[in-house]
Amino acid sequence: MRYPTTLVEGVFLRRYKRFLCDVILPDGTEITAHLANTGSMRACTEERAPVRLSLSDNPKRQLPWSVEQIRVAGHWICVNTARPNAVVAEAIAHHKIPELRGYARHRREVKLGKSRLDLCLDNPEGGPVAWVEVKNATLREGRQIYFPDAVTQRGTKHVEELAQVVGDGVRAVLFFHVGTEGGDVISPAEHIDPTYANALRTAVEAGVEVMAWRAQMSTESISLFESVHVRL
Repeated sequence: MRYPTTLVEGVFLRRYKRFLCDVILPDGTEITAHLANTGSMRACTEERAPVRLSLSDNPKRQLPWSVEQIRVAGHWICVNTARPNAVVAEAIAHHKIPELRGYARHRREVKLGKSRLDLCLDNPEGGPVAWVEVKNATLREGRQIYFPDAVTQRGTKHVEELAQVVGDGVRAVLFFHVGTEGGDVISPAEHIDPTYANALRTAVEAGVEVMAWRAQMSTESISLFESVHVRL
């Protein structure tokens, strides 16, 4: 997925009020930028860390700048959680994910029960269906990647819904968009949210598939480029 414009590099100062952060632009100007991330961003923020920002041309936006990536401990991290769904959808559409090939129609934000899941893959003439829920994993401790970075009741609900629909020609997939450089293995963060970890293992026993691919980031684009081992 290509960004609408080339990202601008700046310096991260602080995050506050959940969706706001202060950043210094290359010319020294200090601005408030939007940070589209509802998580704790544990291990994803560090004062004076390099950041990459996008600039919106929408005149109605109160905050035209958005933080897209931050560099912590020598690794770039995708912190804009509005991006992973589009990145994964594009990778599937371009047949990058071998396990998810063979579906002619790719619909986004499709209603399932009381929720909307990120992707529904099927064929207009009928046949197998695959429901895909995308999660952005950014918490890295050494070579180990974890999800979530905070207790997530919403994430647990999505896992449970996937477990309910799997079977009878219907696939259910939890897809981790690994939005951090570095790390070899991804696992549920049982030390942070044991309820989620247990729900995920129960869902896998019911037939839910878990996949993980790492994103490659630059100032021009973000795309999936390699699978990451999943250890439950």
